[in-house]
This record gives sequence, C-alpha cells and structure tokens, in this order.
Amino acid sequence: MKRSRTAALLLMSTAPLLLTACDRSESASREGLYTSVEACVAQTNDSATCRQAFAKAQQDATASAPRFANREACEASYGKEQCAERSDGANHSFFGPLMTGFFLSQMMSRNGVAANGFNSAPAFRDSNGGWQRPAAGAGGVYRGGTGTAMVPVNATPNRAVTVSRSGFGSSGSSRGIGG
Repeated sequence: MKRSRTAALLLMSTAPLLLTACDRSESASREGLYTSVEACVAQTNDSATCRQAFAKAQQDATASAPRFANREACEASYGKEQCAERSDGANHSFFGPLMTGFFLSQMMSRNGVAANGFNSAPAFRDSNGGWQRPAAGAGGVYRGGTGTAMVPVNATPNRAVTVSRSGFGSSGSSRGIGG
C-alpha cells in the first residue's frame, strides 16, 4: 500500500515536467507595426529583414487588400486619396486601399536574439485612424464592395515591441505572491 502511494506521488510530481516538455517552442515571437523600412531598421537593427518584410508585405497587399467596385466606396472606409485602382492580372479592375505600413513578426531565441525566420503582413489605416490587417486566410476575393475580411489591430506603429512567450511562464508571471 505504501508503495502505490509513493509511486502515485512520484508520477504526480513529474507531470509538470512532462507538460513543460510538450511545449517545444524554443523561441518567442516579437511583432511590430512599422510605417517604413527606416522605422523598422531603427527598432530592430536588421536592415535585410526589414527590407524583405516590406517587399513581401507589399506583394501580399495586392492579393489581400479589400476590394471595392468604385473609388468612393473605398475612400468611405479608408479615407480620401488613400485608394488606388488595381488589377488582379485577369483584366479585372478594382479599387483598394494603399498599404500604409507593415507588420513584422520575428522569431526570437531564448536569449532575445532574432532567430532565423520572420512573417510579414500589410497594414492599412482606416478612415477612423485605426489600423487593420487581413484576417488569417483572407484572399483578395471581391465581396460586392465590402472587401476582404480585415481585422482591427491595436498596435502603436514604430515603437519598441515586447516579446510574447507561450507556456506556463506567461500566466504564472502575472500572479504575484501576496505578502
């Protein structure tokens, strides 16, 4: 009987270690919103990554930007002179907002140094002064003037970004020990 209790306690005490080992993310993610390559370089000190992220976001902006049937509908959502006529390559014209910034997500190693790999996405400023990005999986599908699915973002452009980590540390560090 004592052995089964001891064995149960030993198994229970190793459970947190096993659960921690399941989280294979060796890195954290850092994301920033930048209005220019220069602002990105000033914050990250990584000129090559900023240029590549901007170029990729610019390329993605054509495919993922909201599409409108006319300039007036686009400008109602994104502001005067913030829309341009574009073509999807199949001789279909539409109006879409101009890319006014880009998001850069960098994978960070545990010591805070940028690891290999990044993601980027175009950013659009709406007529209310807020920022938007294409929703995950959103393509540039015309939806009768409503545009592609966009999600609002509460980000401050061109500011130093913080590192977000997953796992037990992110929730455990928010609780203090009462004294």
